[in-house]
Amino acid sequence: MNQEVKEVNAVTAHQMINKGALLVDIREWEEIEMIAFDMENRVMLPQSELANRFFELPADKEIIVGCHSGRRSLEVVRFLMLQNFRAVYSLEGGIDAWQEQGFPVKWDMCISEAVLQANHSS
Repeated sequence: MNQEVKEVNAVTAHQMINKGALLVDIREWEEIEMIAFDMENRVMLPQSELANRFFELPADKEIIVGCHSGRRSLEVVRFLMLQNFRAVYSLEGGIDAWQEQGFPVKWDMCISEAVLQANHSS
């Protein structure tokens, strides 16, 4: 089976998530700690853990896979399609494109406080 990966832009992804699609952030924990998607229908499942945990994802729901720039999410979508996920999409441009559209993100407070403290002490 050689199906083509479906991509959605940030605007379409945001609309889909608001209608019930699940956003799966496949970036590694260190990346997620710096900046994260700020949506209710979101799970964090780093790509390094995917092979052992993909079964945790609902196969009957639309899934949008997001990463930093959109390259890793293409690989993950291909993998999920091989596992018989049908309604799975790659977020074109990743969290970078998401943020450029002004969609909600969360910044890690510990990192932000550390940066603020470092800036005040110099």
